Amino acid sequence: MVTLSKLYTKTGDSGMTRLGDMSQVPKTSARIAAYGCVDELNSVIGLARASGAEHDDVLARVQNDLFDLGADLCVPQVDGEEERLRVQPQQVLFLEQQIDDLTQDLAPLRSFILPGGRLPAAWLHLARTVCRRAERATWLLAEQEQVGEPVLLYLNRLSDLLFAMARAANDGGEADVLWKPGEGADDA
Repeated sequence: MVTLSKLYTKTGDSGMTRLGDMSQVPKTSARIAAYGCVDELNSVIGLARASGAEHDDVLARVQNDLFDLGADLCVPQVDGEEERLRVQPQQVLFLEQQIDDLTQDLAPLRSFILPGGRLPAAWLHLARTVCRRAERATWLLAEQEQVGEPVLLYLNRLSDLLFAMARAANDGGEADVLWKPGEGADDA
Protein backbone atom coordinates (compact mmCIF):
# COMPACT_ATOMS: atom_id res chain seq x y z
CA MET A 1 0.00 0.00 0.00
CA VAL A 2 1.25 3.46 -0.86
CA THR A 3 0.99 6.14 1.83
CA LEU A 4 1.53 9.78 0.98
CA SER A 5 1.96 12.04 3.96
CA LYS A 6 2.87 15.16 2.00
CA LEU A 7 1.92 16.31 -1.49
CA TYR A 8 5.08 18.29 -2.10
CA THR A 9 8.64 17.28 -1.34
CA LYS A 10 10.67 20.02 -3.07
CA THR A 11 13.04 17.34 -4.37
CA GLY A 12 12.05 18.21 -7.95
CA ASP A 13 12.78 21.92 -7.63
CA SER A 14 16.18 21.49 -9.26
CA GLY A 15 14.86 19.62 -12.31
CA MET A 16 15.61 16.17 -10.93
CA THR A 17 13.21 13.48 -9.74
CA ARG A 18 13.42 10.13 -8.02
CA LEU A 19 12.53 6.85 -9.66
CA GLY A 20 10.94 3.92 -7.86
CA ASP A 21 14.37 2.56 -6.95
CA MET A 22 15.23 5.95 -5.38
CA SER A 23 17.81 6.82 -8.04
CA GLN A 24 17.67 10.38 -9.37
CA VAL A 25 17.24 11.34 -13.03
CA PRO A 26 16.51 14.60 -14.82
CA LYS A 27 12.81 15.33 -15.29
CA THR A 28 13.58 15.49 -19.01
CA SER A 29 14.79 11.87 -19.19
CA ALA A 30 13.18 9.44 -21.63
CA ARG A 31 11.97 7.32 -18.71
CA ILE A 32 10.09 10.23 -17.14
CA ALA A 33 8.62 11.18 -20.54
CA ALA A 34 7.41 7.60 -21.08
CA TYR A 35 5.60 7.16 -17.81
CA GLY A 36 4.40 10.77 -17.90
CA CYS A 37 2.60 9.96 -21.16
CA VAL A 38 1.13 6.85 -19.52
CA ASP A 39 -0.15 9.02 -16.66
CA GLU A 40 -1.74 11.42 -19.16
CA LEU A 41 -3.33 8.48 -20.97
CA ASN A 42 -4.81 7.24 -17.71
CA SER A 43 -6.35 10.67 -17.11
CA VAL A 44 -7.94 10.76 -20.57
CA ILE A 45 -9.40 7.30 -20.00
CA GLY A 46 -10.84 8.69 -16.77
CA LEU A 47 -12.53 11.42 -18.83
CA ALA A 48 -13.90 8.79 -21.23
CA ARG A 49 -15.33 6.88 -18.28
CA ALA A 50 -16.82 10.05 -16.77
CA SER A 51 -18.47 10.85 -20.12
CA GLY A 52 -20.37 7.58 -19.99
CA ALA A 53 -18.21 5.34 -22.18
CA GLU A 54 -19.42 1.76 -22.31
CA HIS A 55 -17.41 -1.14 -20.93
CA ASP A 56 -16.62 0.74 -17.73
CA ASP A 57 -15.37 -2.44 -16.07
CA VAL A 58 -12.80 -2.96 -18.83
CA LEU A 59 -11.70 0.68 -18.71
CA ALA A 60 -11.37 0.48 -14.91
CA ARG A 61 -9.11 -2.55 -15.27
CA VAL A 62 -7.09 -0.75 -17.96
CA GLN A 63 -6.61 2.22 -15.64
CA ASN A 64 -5.31 -0.08 -12.92
CA ASP A 65 -3.07 -1.87 -15.43
CA LEU A 66 -1.70 1.52 -16.51
CA PHE A 67 -0.64 2.17 -12.91
CA ASP A 68 1.13 -1.20 -13.01
CA LEU A 69 2.75 -0.15 -16.28
CA GLY A 70 3.85 3.18 -14.79
CA ALA A 71 5.28 1.34 -11.79
CA ASP A 72 7.14 -0.95 -14.19
CA LEU A 73 8.59 2.00 -16.09
CA CYS A 74 9.56 3.95 -12.97
CA VAL A 75 11.98 1.22 -11.85
CA PRO A 76 14.75 0.44 -14.35
CA GLN A 77 15.14 -3.25 -15.13
CA VAL A 78 18.39 -4.90 -14.13
CA ASP A 79 19.51 -8.47 -14.63
CA GLY A 80 18.93 -10.60 -11.54
CA GLU A 81 16.63 -8.03 -9.99
CA GLU A 82 14.51 -8.76 -6.98
CA GLU A 83 10.78 -9.17 -7.44
CA ARG A 84 9.28 -5.99 -8.84
CA LEU A 85 5.86 -5.16 -10.18
CA ARG A 86 6.12 -5.73 -13.93
CA VAL A 87 3.49 -5.88 -16.66
CA GLN A 88 2.70 -9.51 -17.41
CA PRO A 89 1.84 -11.24 -20.70
CA GLN A 90 -1.64 -12.11 -19.39
CA GLN A 91 -2.42 -8.40 -19.15
CA VAL A 92 -1.71 -8.11 -22.88
CA LEU A 93 -3.82 -11.21 -23.53
CA PHE A 94 -6.74 -9.58 -21.69
CA LEU A 95 -6.61 -6.66 -24.12
CA GLU A 96 -6.51 -9.00 -27.12
CA GLN A 97 -9.56 -10.86 -25.83
CA GLN A 98 -11.45 -7.59 -25.38
CA ILE A 99 -10.53 -6.45 -28.91
CA ASP A 100 -11.70 -9.76 -30.38
CA ASP A 101 -15.00 -9.56 -28.47
CA LEU A 102 -15.68 -5.96 -29.49
CA THR A 103 -14.77 -6.22 -33.16
CA GLN A 104 -17.24 -9.07 -33.77
CA ASP A 105 -20.12 -6.60 -33.54
CA LEU A 106 -18.61 -3.60 -35.35
CA ALA A 107 -19.67 -2.43 -38.79
CA PRO A 108 -17.01 -3.12 -41.45
CA LEU A 109 -14.51 -0.31 -42.02
CA ARG A 110 -15.10 1.41 -45.36
CA SER A 111 -12.89 4.45 -44.84
CA PHE A 112 -10.55 5.97 -42.32
CA ILE A 113 -12.43 7.35 -39.34
CA LEU A 114 -12.21 10.91 -38.09
CA PRO A 115 -12.00 11.22 -34.31
CA GLY A 116 -15.44 12.19 -33.11
CA GLY A 117 -19.02 11.11 -33.21
CA ARG A 118 -20.57 10.77 -29.79
CA LEU A 119 -18.82 12.32 -26.77
CA PRO A 120 -17.59 9.05 -25.24
CA ALA A 121 -16.24 8.00 -28.66
CA ALA A 122 -14.40 11.31 -29.02
CA TRP A 123 -12.76 10.85 -25.60
CA LEU A 124 -11.80 7.28 -26.50
CA HIS A 125 -10.24 8.52 -29.77
CA LEU A 126 -8.25 11.10 -27.78
CA ALA A 127 -7.15 8.33 -25.40
CA ARG A 128 -6.06 6.29 -28.43
CA THR A 129 -3.85 9.10 -29.72
CA VAL A 130 -2.32 9.70 -26.28
CA CYS A 131 -1.72 5.95 -26.06
CA ARG A 132 0.17 6.06 -29.36
CA ARG A 133 2.31 8.90 -28.00
CA ALA A 134 2.99 6.89 -24.83
CA GLU A 135 3.97 3.95 -27.00
CA ARG A 136 6.39 6.07 -29.05
CA ALA A 137 7.91 7.54 -25.87
CA THR A 138 8.34 4.06 -24.43
CA TRP A 139 9.99 2.79 -27.60
CA LEU A 140 12.37 5.75 -27.41
CA LEU A 141 13.22 4.70 -23.86
CA ALA A 142 13.66 1.09 -25.04
CA GLU A 143 16.28 2.27 -27.54
CA GLN A 144 18.32 3.58 -24.58
CA GLU A 145 17.50 1.23 -21.70
CA GLN A 146 15.93 -2.15 -21.05
CA VAL A 147 12.11 -2.16 -21.13
CA GLY A 148 10.06 -5.30 -20.68
CA GLU A 149 8.40 -6.57 -23.85
CA PRO A 150 4.96 -6.81 -22.19
CA VAL A 151 5.04 -3.05 -21.58
CA LEU A 152 5.55 -2.36 -25.28
CA LEU A 153 2.96 -4.91 -26.36
CA TYR A 154 0.43 -3.62 -23.84
CA LEU A 155 0.55 -0.07 -25.17
CA ASN A 156 0.28 -1.27 -28.76
CA ARG A 157 -2.75 -3.44 -28.02
CA LEU A 158 -4.35 -0.79 -25.85
CA SER A 159 -4.46 1.72 -28.70
CA ASP A 160 -6.25 -0.92 -30.80
CA LEU A 161 -8.72 -1.59 -27.98
CA LEU A 162 -9.43 2.11 -27.57
CA PHE A 163 -10.10 2.37 -31.33
CA ALA A 164 -12.53 -0.55 -31.14
CA MET A 165 -14.20 0.96 -28.07
CA ALA A 166 -14.58 4.32 -29.83
CA ARG A 167 -16.29 2.58 -32.74
CA ALA A 168 -18.52 0.65 -30.34
CA ALA A 169 -19.44 3.94 -28.64
CA ASN A 170 -20.50 5.24 -32.06
CA ASP A 171 -23.31 2.68 -32.33
CA GLY A 172 -21.01 -0.11 -33.36
CA GLY A 173 -19.45 2.04 -36.06
CA GLU A 174 -22.75 3.20 -37.60
CA ALA A 175 -22.21 6.74 -36.22
CA ASP A 176 -18.49 6.89 -37.09
CA VAL A 177 -17.41 10.07 -38.85
CA LEU A 178 -15.79 8.95 -42.07
CA TRP A 179 -12.90 10.66 -43.81
CA LYS A 180 -13.82 11.96 -47.26
CA PRO A 181 -10.53 12.37 -49.12
CA GLY A 182 -10.15 15.71 -50.87
CA GLU A 183 -13.63 16.91 -49.90
CA GLY A 184 -12.49 20.46 -49.11
CA ALA A 185 -9.86 20.74 -51.84
CA ASP A 186 -12.23 22.29 -54.39
CA ASP A 187 -13.58 24.98 -52.05
CA ALA A 188 -10.73 27.41 -52.69
